Formats: sequence, structure tokens, C-alpha cells
Amino acid sequence: MIDVLPKRLKKCRKSTGLPQIKVAIYCDITERSYQNYELGIREPKVSILMRIAQFYGVSIDYLVGLTDDPTPYPRVSK
Repeated sequence: MIDVLPKRLKKCRKSTGLPQIKVAIYCDITERSYQNYELGIREPKVSILMRIAQFYGVSIDYLVGLTDDPTPYPRVSK
């Protein structure tokens, strides 16, 4: 996860054409925190990782490198 996550975060953001601040605002974190995730300085908590995955429309497994398929899993109704 150390090497894959920063690369995938940057790839997803570049594909949307949005600046880091937009992702940070959606995830309710500081821009600096998000920058640290993309640089591999820090790793996000699972709750933040969930928001990032939702923002980009990908699965957490894709972000952390468990799969190369970015397709998110269907939501389970309770």
C-alpha cells in the first residue's frame, strides 16, 4: 500500500482534472493532508479512504493495489 496508494490517488485526481483542494473539501480534510497522501508521507484512515474512493468512483481495493479493476462494489442495502 505504501507505494501503490500515492500513485493511484494521483492518477485518479489527474483523470478528473481537479485540484487537490477539491478532493480535500469533499473529504472534509485539509489540502495538506491530501497532499501528504499523494506524496506517500501519510496514509489516510479507513473513513477518509472510503470518502476518497467514493469521490473518484473507485473501490478501496483499487486504491490500495489489491486489484487493478477500479470498478466500485455495489452498495449493500440494509
